[in-house]
Amino acid sequence: MKKLLHFLLFVVLGFVAVAPLFDLLHPGFPVTHDGQDHVARIANFYASLAEGNIVPRWAANLNWGYGHPILMFLYPLPSYVASLFHALGFSFVDSTKLVFAVSFVASMACMFVWVRAAWGLTAGVTAAVLYGFAPYRFVDLYVRGAIGEHIAFVFPPLICYGLLLLSQEKRHVLLKGFTIVTLGTTFLILGHNALSLMFLPLIAIYGLYLAIGETKKPLQFVMVAVGGVVFGFLLSAFYWVPAFFEGKYTLRDIVTAGEFSGRFVPWLSFLYSPWSYGGSQELSKWLGAGQLLALGAGFFAIEKSTKYQRLLIAGIFLLFFSLFFMTQNSAPIWNTVTLLQKFQFPWRIMSVAVFIISVIGGLTVYMMGKKGIRMAILIVLVSIISTVPMWRAKEYRNPPETFFSGIYNSTTDTGESSPIWSIRFMEKRPPALAFTAPLVHDITVGSRTTTSRTYSVTIQEPVRFIENTLYFPGWQVYINGKQLDKDKLIFQDPNYRGLMTFDLDPGQYSLQFLFTDTKLRTLSNYLSLGALAIFLLGIGTIHIIWARKR
Repeated sequence: MKKLLHFLLFVVLGFVAVAPLFDLLHPGFPVTHDGQDHVARIANFYASLAEGNIVPRWAANLNWGYGHPILMFLYPLPSYVASLFHALGFSFVDSTKLVFAVSFVASMACMFVWVRAAWGLTAGVTAAVLYGFAPYRFVDLYVRGAIGEHIAFVFPPLICYGLLLLSQEKRHVLLKGFTIVTLGTTFLILGHNALSLMFLPLIAIYGLYLAIGETKKPLQFVMVAVGGVVFGFLLSAFYWVPAFFEGKYTLRDIVTAGEFSGRFVPWLSFLYSPWSYGGSQELSKWLGAGQLLALGAGFFAIEKSTKYQRLLIAGIFLLFFSLFFMTQNSAPIWNTVTLLQKFQFPWRIMSVAVFIISVIGGLTVYMMGKKGIRMAILIVLVSIISTVPMWRAKEYRNPPETFFSGIYNSTTDTGESSPIWSIRFMEKRPPALAFTAPLVHDITVGSRTTTSRTYSVTIQEPVRFIENTLYFPGWQVYINGKQLDKDKLIFQDPNYRGLMTFDLDPGQYSLQFLFTDTKLRTLSNYLSLGALAIFLLGIGTIHIIWARKR
């Protein structure tokens, strides 16, 4: 019963903060930097999924109707969850808002479960409130509309909870811990690839701490923990392997080159920066009143000579280390370590800072003993009250559902996912689905889905056929049932840059265009399927063996 009451507490607290998403007086979607584009992406994802593509990779209606490969490079977990809500009858807008709301509550719940298991109820409540009611969380929610970052917040504390279970060496929780670490890692990667790169080293540090000081079987702990993380990478391979290796076919490195250089944060902004709905440099980078109070209390708690003293010191050090990487002082490192440049915005590391300072707050009130209860109450109240003005959207828009499910006049990114042989974005809708040069009129459009389209064509003279869809590896052309040789499929014609074109001699033709998986994508799919089969079979077998031994 107590666990249920605690869960209800976070449900109520969380949904109070996200209630403006469902304001009956303002139907529609809050106006944010990326929110509207996320809805359009989800609509394209769902359209492909509904056609039987288990792993949607091509957004047919984006980029003014020319199509776009952004789904290959965009974290798919939010789209899968939103698609489930949409299949249950919610609109695309409401489905997207539900992903934000459920993720917010779930992130607090996971932080609570982990920290309570580690340091008790008071610490768990404190850490969970600090984790949810941080200014940056509301920046993600009501300013940026960053659905990937928002859902990714759920999984770092969940993975840490799994590691904590593994350290207890009890057989009945060992399998549970392994399962949580595996699925947590999988969903973190599928939730946001950049944040997974930020959080996994931090999680590894926590795992090292447990291996050194909290378990009597460190070798067993490390092996099982690493095994869970490896399985997580394998289960999510269908996404991250193509996204990583086929990114070379996009404008990613060209468009985002040097983007980080103008996005550093002044140190004073962490102490206070006003709430704003403006752009990258205008949005608040404030750690938060409750968070700074928890940090201040943490400095005093360091004096407590307990087994967690070094852990608290390490947490504070990691916090300032993460803040350092958001400031201009770290520019030489950003210029040298190109991996950091994949994060695009140094202030994105605020996600890590929010996580660390939440843990510091929970550990601090635990180390303070009975005095910690009063401090916890103060931290919780200050965190909630100080963020109340942030629980609102700037404005709302309520376009019809077809605005998102039909042709969308944007790539929904800055062009970094566009094919490298095309222009950054098309800027206007195509006049026709396909045409020829010289122009002929005997083109009959056949069936058309997100990943296939057919035509019947009668040609009287040699022409070049132009399909108004961007080419990306995986598109194949069949002429009268026979696949067109790759060297005859032209997508770098300067007159039709990036579009699929090929030459036809006089005659009658049945043309078919199919978007298929490349060998790499197919291999990645099999890696994930194989890992899933082994994971489920292994878990089931162990359950059976243990059940027989009881």
